[in-house]
Order: sequence, then structure tokens, then C-alpha cells
Amino acid sequence: MTDNARVAEIAPDHYAISIYVPEFNLRFNHFLIKDDEPLLFHTGMKQMFPLVREALARVIDPSMLRWISFSHFEADECGALNDWLEVAPLAEPVCGLVGALVSVNDFAVRPAHVLAQDEILKTGRYRLRFRRTPHVPHNWEAGLLFEEVTSTLLCSDLFTHEGDVEALTESDVVDRARRSLIEGQKGPFAHAYPYTPLTDSILHGLADLRPKQLALMHGSTFVGDGARALRNLAVAMREVLGPGPDRTAD
Repeated sequence: MTDNARVAEIAPDHYAISIYVPEFNLRFNHFLIKDDEPLLFHTGMKQMFPLVREALARVIDPSMLRWISFSHFEADECGALNDWLEVAPLAEPVCGLVGALVSVNDFAVRPAHVLAQDEILKTGRYRLRFRRTPHVPHNWEAGLLFEEVTSTLLCSDLFTHEGDVEALTESDVVDRARRSLIEGQKGPFAHAYPYTPLTDSILHGLADLRPKQLALMHGSTFVGDGARALRNLAVAMREVLGPGPDRTAD
């Protein structure tokens, strides 16, 4: 793991805190929305906490965090949740009902603030809409946040691509993601992305939000036609992961 974090403003008051891990050839991105009630999306793993905290402190006082959110229960999504809750005494975890019931309320030192489908969380100037996305990218409890003022979709592991990449890009992230999906099927992370009868409709539902920024956990934040990118990702995931006569379980 690199010994420093990169901080980049990807939209007004929206910051990506990025750490490159050479062992995985991946960037791990954590997103801060600076507002009256600041929100952090992705806590990072516990071992990354000191680096992420130091980087976040370049933008705001970490103790002022009010909301801490993530897509699903996984180390890089919420492993350092309790570390952040200790640093920020007014902070609350934010997730959907399934996440709260099956993991978060047992794990976290404070109970979760639960959001229903399409419920809005207001942080001040900004508005975050919650979307349930079961098994997209993965895990039953998965959900995403869409910030409506800047049209930024905090999209977790969707569009994952490898490399020590740039903070922002207008290039085609779908092709990068497709290559990573294909390569991933050959390694230890095969089957990390399930393909279910809901996958296509969930991705098209996210596209209907018409995001202008796609804030990726692993890779570059995409700036451009997010709706088109999501619809193209739906095609790529169906082609690579969907059922087919030439595809059998290991």
C-alpha cells in the first residue's frame, strides 16, 4: 500500500480520497461530501484508516463527519466504520434496512440510520437519494447513493478497473470495466459479481437517474454521459457474466 493518499475534487464539494495498493493493482477511493452535515462514502479498511483520516483532514475536521455510508458489508466498504464513529461523535452509519438488520447494527458501535428506497438524505445544500441494488455490485444488502445537485452517482464496485489511474476521466470506463470483468473470471476473484434476473433492470434504473459523474470505488471517476455508460455496462455484464450455453459453474 502506498504511504500517502491523493485528494481530488471531482465535483463541487465532492472529494475523492484515493490510495493505490500495488499488491492488487487497484486504487481504493473514499468519497467525502463537504456540507453542513458532511458525509463519507466508503470507510476504507481498518489498516487504511490512518491514511484516509489524514487525507480527509486536509478538507474538513474529521470530528465533524455526520454521516458514514457504503454500499455493502465488506472490509473496504466499511471495515473502519467504528474507527470513524469514534473520531466523529455525532456520526451515524447510513444504509438500507437489510444492511442494518443483517450486519451493521450488530457490528457498529451506534445503530444505523436506515433509508428506504428513493428516500432522500439532506446534508445541507446536497441531497442523496438511496437506491436498493441487491447483488449489484454484490451482496444482498447492496445499495447506492445518488447526489442530485451535482448528479453524482456513488457507485461502489461498479465499473471497477485496475491500475494507478487518474482521478478523473472522460474516457470510456465501460471498456476498462469489461476487461477487468473478463480477467477477473480467471483469477481468485472469479464470481465476485453475480448476475441475477434483477441485474439488468437495476442498472437501467440507475441510468434513469442520468448521472453526470460516476464515482468509482476502484478506478477513475467518470465525467460525462453516465446514463449511457450504465446501459453499456449492463450489456457488458450480461455478455461476460450472464447465462449462456458456453458458461458453466466451476
